[in-house]
Amino acid sequence: MAHFSGISILFPMWNEESGMRHAVAAAREACESLEAAGEVATWEIVIVDDGSTDATGSIADELAAADPRIRVAHHAANRKLGGSIRTGLDTARHDLILYSDADLPFDMGEAAKACRLIRMYRADIVCAYRHDRTGEGAVRALYSYGYNLLIRLFFGLRVRDVNFAFKLCRRRIFEHVRLQSEGSFIDAEILARASRLGFRIIQFGVDYFPRTRGLSTLSSFAVIRTMLGEMTSQASGIRKLSPLPDEVLALPEAEGERSTAVPSGPVAVPGP
Repeated sequence: MAHFSGISILFPMWNEESGMRHAVAAAREACESLEAAGEVATWEIVIVDDGSTDATGSIADELAAADPRIRVAHHAANRKLGGSIRTGLDTARHDLILYSDADLPFDMGEAAKACRLIRMYRADIVCAYRHDRTGEGAVRALYSYGYNLLIRLFFGLRVRDVNFAFKLCRRRIFEHVRLQSEGSFIDAEILARASRLGFRIIQFGVDYFPRTRGLSTLSSFAVIRTMLGEMTSQASGIRKLSPLPDEVLALPEAEGERSTAVPSGPVAVPGP
């Protein structure tokens, strides 16, 4: 019997025609390995076409027509990262949801370790951080450092790499985590709201592979302005959140996980 009933791999995509077939193939391979290992009973890949102006939407529909485990949601107009993730979360059907970028910033094989950690450590979210960030350039690295520091100051969230696109979440948290962001603040919003509500977050490091196809917009002035605007507008509401009752936060023992009590909040998991 599998540990989890299923996993949904979520890809928000905007103008990713050059790399999306490769991303979907890597996700499929990872999901098949998880199924064979008994981690999950079934799986799906969810693509959100965020109003792309290239062939992303038509390629996604082609892939979905060839495999019923690939599902596609289309935005008529571009809604940015937050809007795409929110649509993807609404579309996903399985117990676990792994969000990643279409440019594959990490080895999809790391999904197996993340699934193992989420059940062994009785966590609700596993988020990864990059071992080496020099590949993204000095300006981007400095911007990321400053943003992570701001998130820690605003929300007391001790997460090493808030915006890195590797987050494995239990679907159940989104019954209580009410997301509002349309922009790139969505990554921090998920973690900040979940932490305030008492859900358990753990972290582990992965090798980072910089984008080689398509265009990243995360460091553009417009994206940064929107992200900071959403952060300041939501800060008060997030800080007012309080932990949910223990019976709501409790996890089932049926997964064969540790039964000892564990503290809430982000915890770093040692590497191999």
